Amino acid sequence: MASAAFKAWQSADPERRSEVSRFDMVYPVRVDTTVDYVARARKLGIHLSPNSNWPFVISFGGGFLAFAAIPFPATVRIVLAVIGGLIFLWGIIGWVVIDDTQMFPTESPNGEVHH
Repeated sequence: MASAAFKAWQSADPERRSEVSRFDMVYPVRVDTTVDYVARARKLGIHLSPNSNWPFVISFGGGFLAFAAIPFPATVRIVLAVIGGLIFLWGIIGWVVIDDTQMFPTESPNGEVHH
């Protein structure tokens, strides 16, 4: 009976009462606890590098290279080393060339080139 009355009371104003428990004496207060670390770092004069997924690709390639160091038969070691080296180089090129050109474009919007 009390549960049905609480559900009816809660459904009368679902926006404010949706997070209320039947044991609460007051409405819960929403507090925004998000922190903008980029803004805080900029305010303190700290440079943060932009987010990138390329370090994971580099680590994945490094894992294959590490497996190539295990004493497997020679063909397996060579295959693992080649696969790991290619993935590792792909990650390095992606991080240095692709992300760098996206972060620092060479041309300004009005067509001038800055060096």
